[in-house]
Amino acid sequence: MQNCAQNQGAGYMPTKEEMKAALEMRHTKAVQDKLSAARVAVCGLGGLGSAIAIALARAGVGSGSGCLHLIDFDRVDLSNLNRQQYAVSQLGMEKPAAMAEEIRRFSPYARIETDFVRLSEDNIPQLLAGDDFICEAFDQPEQKAMLTNTVLTRLRSAYLVGASGMAGYDDSNSIRTRRITGHYYLCGDGVSEIGEGVSLMAPRVMICAAHQANMIIRLILGLEE
Repeated sequence: MQNCAQNQGAGYMPTKEEMKAALEMRHTKAVQDKLSAARVAVCGLGGLGSAIAIALARAGVGSGSGCLHLIDFDRVDLSNLNRQQYAVSQLGMEKPAAMAEEIRRFSPYARIETDFVRLSEDNIPQLLAGDDFICEAFDQPEQKAMLTNTVLTRLRSAYLVGASGMAGYDDSNSIRTRRITGHYYLCGDGVSEIGEGVSLMAPRVMICAAHQANMIIRLILGLEE
């Protein structure tokens, strides 16, 4: 495919059809049709969730009849910028809106739904009812457990991909993907937690996020572990 920026000028905006053709050239039409039609929710848009959302959007999730559903109750803060996929210009913005803005910089026709809300046992069944694939990307263990338990008991047809253990600077290869139950997968090392002198840093967080995004793509394509 020719370089649009070279041929049309730096300000050229490709059409939706051109964007679709570029993805199909890379992924094949059969694969891209499945990715474009998938409905995926990313719950929590911190270090994990922001990287997951960008990875899925770059793969074309939400570029067709499907949707990328972005959910968080927080705003972009200066302390987030060491590991989260936001810019200084977005400080103070609601994270779902900021992430949608970032995605539309490279996927202008993406179908994105945003909810600026704290997820709870009461609102999860309604808010996530239309999503076939759900990423758990929370920081706090209590939130992780609440979302996991609610999805597994009340949204049983959905696939859930969660995370556990990615703090510090341990071996990258200790982060892996495991199938826990039929529709539940867990990514991470399962051990490392935030503590004194052990924080979340971009490299290991992004490795875990890539595991989650890749597992979602595998599930969309019918490639279960």
